[in-house]
Amino acid sequence: MREKKNPFRDWLLAGLTTTKRNHKDAHQESHQKGHQESHQDSWWKVMCLTGVDYFSTLGYQPGIAYLAAGILSPVATLVLVIVTLFGALPAYCFVAERSPNGQGSVAMLEGLLPGWRGKTIVLLLLGFAATGFIITITLSAADATAHILENPMIPEAWHNHNRVLVTLILLTSLGAVFLKGFKEAIGISVYIVAVYLLLTNIIVGWGLWQLAIQPELTSNWLQKLTTNFGNIFTMIGSACLLFPNLALGLSGFETGVAVMPMVKGDATDVPENLSGRIRNAKYLLTTAALIMSYFLVASSMVTTLLIPAELYKEGGAANGRALAYLAHTHLGEIFGSLYDFSTILILWFAGASAIAGLLSLVPRYLPRYGMAPDWAGAVRPLVIFFTLISYAVTFIFKADVDAQAGAYATGVLVLITSAALASAITSWQKASPKRFVFTAISLVFIWTSIVNMTQRPEGVRIALFFVISILISSFISRAVRSTELRVEEVKLDKKALDFISAATNEHWGEVRLLANRAGTGFLKEKEARARAIHSIQEREGNFIFLEVEPEDVSEFSDTVLEVTGHDIDGHHVLRCKSLAVPNAIAAVLLHLRDKTKKMPHVYFGWTEGHPIIYTFKFIFFGEGETATLTREIIRSTESNEFRRPLVHVA
Repeated sequence: MREKKNPFRDWLLAGLTTTKRNHKDAHQESHQKGHQESHQDSWWKVMCLTGVDYFSTLGYQPGIAYLAAGILSPVATLVLVIVTLFGALPAYCFVAERSPNGQGSVAMLEGLLPGWRGKTIVLLLLGFAATGFIITITLSAADATAHILENPMIPEAWHNHNRVLVTLILLTSLGAVFLKGFKEAIGISVYIVAVYLLLTNIIVGWGLWQLAIQPELTSNWLQKLTTNFGNIFTMIGSACLLFPNLALGLSGFETGVAVMPMVKGDATDVPENLSGRIRNAKYLLTTAALIMSYFLVASSMVTTLLIPAELYKEGGAANGRALAYLAHTHLGEIFGSLYDFSTILILWFAGASAIAGLLSLVPRYLPRYGMAPDWAGAVRPLVIFFTLISYAVTFIFKADVDAQAGAYATGVLVLITSAALASAITSWQKASPKRFVFTAISLVFIWTSIVNMTQRPEGVRIALFFVISILISSFISRAVRSTELRVEEVKLDKKALDFISAATNEHWGEVRLLANRAGTGFLKEKEARARAIHSIQEREGNFIFLEVEPEDVSEFSDTVLEVTGHDIDGHHVLRCKSLAVPNAIAAVLLHLRDKTKKMPHVYFGWTEGHPIIYTFKFIFFGEGETATLTREIIRSTESNEFRRPLVHVA
């Protein structure tokens, strides 16, 4: 019977792939091709795409820096810039060399730690990455709300009572864009970033001019610094201690690596050597870091010296919008409103970029691990899911920009720390001269992350919520999907085909497989025992031994199962390597059924042990109560019971 159509379901799950091709190489290949074919552009244009997220932090960074460091804010910001240029930038340039297809530091750590150790690290980092992206969405929307409500044209009565409502409206509108069908437009991002940086530079330039014509402002500031901190060494030391609170200005590097497949390389680039793309990606990272460094230092200096301290506090006119305050107060309401609109627009696209990052990040890993439900393959359910999480975070933090800074910094710092660690470990393995530099960078970011988590535990709580949620949902999904066939294609070599052909040409013409643990001997004794237990006479045909050697069981799906034939002491043996033993046996049986047009048999002995223990062993190590699981996989794959290969257990 034809299934009844459900228009809403079809719309919601549009693009959902039913294929089981989740193998690592297949996924990376398709991911790479998709970007190469449709999204490549000049590196400076792609820089604007990443800059929508990176540069938008200027909307709130000066205010957050002043709340954290006070009059020491410019010095602390200078420390941030030094760490950016001589810490984060070298680490991510190193990462870019080793992940030209956008795999990033997460994939590097996965490769350095194979098996479940690498997968566990990836799941933990995904939790922190989700924290960074979700808080990017909510914090950017909250800051956009601040720029809307603090505009002089908006009634003052709205300023404090509608922050959450306006932020929710912005989040809903952002989600609606993706539900309708959104594709990142590099050309649009170029105009957004260009206009925003131009207007920001006008404000900063005006501020620097004011400091030049009023030198007493700088003199008074330096005198306060001397009075409060004594000497330059105390200032620098205090600024270093305050550095973790300013880590928002480090966002954007992970995104810069993730979009590498969009960067156009040289005409001579080939998949095996993407040196042109890597070089241009380094240009992207370096240029973005230099531009941001200038704006961070200049904006911090201008806002610290020109805005009264009380205006930074909660409810103050400069809270979360220091540069916008200067624009309205000193450059006119028209220019200020224009700057507000530009800021709101870039903050809007920062949230869009974060959602796009999540939509790229989640499918890259979880489906390959078997740790995502079916609907995670479609865009719209994920957009709804992420939007609902954004709602919850907005309510928790009451759309407060300052309150979300800690959670945002936690996600950003953990990702940068992972990049530094991946660079350090890789350089030590290759005995690179840079290994000591990357080790020092790693220690700096490890210390920074620990200090940030200690001072702002709310960021850790949010991150742990995402980590625990991902772990629980992932393991449940893997358990539920464990009885999928998980093999796309079975290939038998010539000798294996000869064994099957010989079996079908015997008197009874049936293929009888005898499951045997790989690497064990005593084939003659095992065959005799199987004949006795299952009452199979020699005239009924010979057994073909089937041995499956487990591979990296932390992976989930086999693209191709290659089966080879071996003649050992007169016994016919089929051998293959697979991620899960029962799934491989089921795949071979179904393949033989389709190839020979006859129903194959497989014979097992009962496994001794507790069934619950074997269930967990199968989910995480690919082995368990093989007979029961093989039969269940066949049952779940073939709905017609008369077409199911026969499983015998004794």
